[in-house]
Amino acid sequence: MKKIIPFLLAAVLTGCGPTETPENKNVPSVEELASDPAHLKELRQQCKTDRATLGDALCNRVAEATRKRFYGDGKVPYTPPEELPKF
Repeated sequence: MKKIIPFLLAAVLTGCGPTETPENKNVPSVEELASDPAHLKELRQQCKTDRATLGDALCNRVAEATRKRFYGDGKVPYTPPEELPKF
């Protein structure tokens, strides 16, 4: 029993070592991505096919820029049509 406890302690401490920090890449901001639709479209396609290579940080920003372009800045109120659709 006395020999097992130090072994288990060493195993636990080894497993709790420092985590790998991701490389700090030059990831463009959401505004930069949203301002260039051609580049954004290209990055969206790359994120769909090879997300592991591009990284989660870039693909998350690409998704946020796509949402920003789709929804706009959110300051335009909803205006319903004057004529209701007839079904």
